[in-house]
Amino acid sequence: MGFIVELLIAFFLVVSGIFGFVGSYGMIKLKDPMSRLHAPTKATTLGVGGVLLASICHSVLIEQHLSLHELLITLFLFLTAPITALFIAKWHIHRHEKPSDLPDAGEDELWATHAVEQVEDVPDHSKS
Repeated sequence: MGFIVELLIAFFLVVSGIFGFVGSYGMIKLKDPMSRLHAPTKATTLGVGGVLLASICHSVLIEQHLSLHELLITLFLFLTAPITALFIAKWHIHRHEKPSDLPDAGEDELWATHAVEQVEDVPDHSKS
């Protein structure tokens, strides 16, 4: 039984290392920010998830107790990675795309990043 558990833990660690390497390599080699965004949010998240699964298996199957640290890290990781990716994608759309270049937005007919009305520059008279 111990050998199978160690084999399972080693499998999770090797798979997570592969995912982490692919995500890091993609971050370096891909050309534009939107392609670079895909590499760390998908592959590296799965890599860290594999390490956390290995840690959970080790604590439950070998040390005979459940540690909630891994579950909290997993929750934090899966909450923050998509939000960060969303902010980077919105920045890219807002910075590099015109509303006329974007595809059809659907029923509401506007994109959230370009829905802000342009405010005219108002001179600041408080510094006089």
